[in-house]
Amino acid sequence: DFLFFWGAVFLVTTTLVAFLKKENQELIPAKEETKGITDTYRLLFSIIKMPAVLTFCLLILTSKIGFSAADAVTGLKLVEEGVPKEHLALLAVPMVPLQIILPLIISKYTAGPQPLNTFYKAMPYRLLLGLEFAFLVWWTPKVKHEGGFPVYYYAVVVLSYALHQITLYSMYVAIMAFNAKVSDPLIGGTYMTLLNTVSNLGGNWPSTVALWLVDPLTVKECAGAQGHTCATAAAAEV
Repeated sequence: DFLFFWGAVFLVTTTLVAFLKKENQELIPAKEETKGITDTYRLLFSIIKMPAVLTFCLLILTSKIGFSAADAVTGLKLVEEGVPKEHLALLAVPMVPLQIILPLIISKYTAGPQPLNTFYKAMPYRLLLGLEFAFLVWWTPKVKHEGGFPVYYYAVVVLSYALHQITLYSMYVAIMAFNAKVSDPLIGGTYMTLLNTVSNLGGNWPSTVALWLVDPLTVKECAGAQGHTCATAAAAEV
């Protein structure tokens, strides 16, 4: 019902925008950056061939490997250890104001001549929080009791996620600020889209690999079945 309601709201509002919003014909349209799709990809290829862009793309494609497991798997492991999914979803509510305020605060530090300094400074703290998340997963079954989890456990989870959001947004805003700063104004839209797309890929592919590696790297035991390791799907089924 929730998804249906907001899906309907989304469809209605976007349809109203399509029919009611008109372009301002009085303004002189700016000159297009490119003439078509072929020109756009030719331009993108010429940008990618630049040595500095290649180095930067390599950086942002690999910079988030160290956080991938903590980002992608922590929530799933907490659910596996018995934390109710609805409780984890509710814990995301206090993060919303934080996510709104953080970019406003961080932008003051990324507006200078070296926005990536904030990115580099936040990285070790985010790596340390990955270790803290691993400890949190290990600690979860130890504090569980018949009535669920104590209040102080949820307080620790909220604090952990809040600290994680600070480091995450510090790196995110810094990358966005750097992309905006180095993009050629004449082809700004194409330039920024390329860099932001590579940045998004740099966050998505390590998470995908981390999720794929969860099963083969998980140590399993079979209760009451001597000689079975449950290491494979077939053994677990038996």
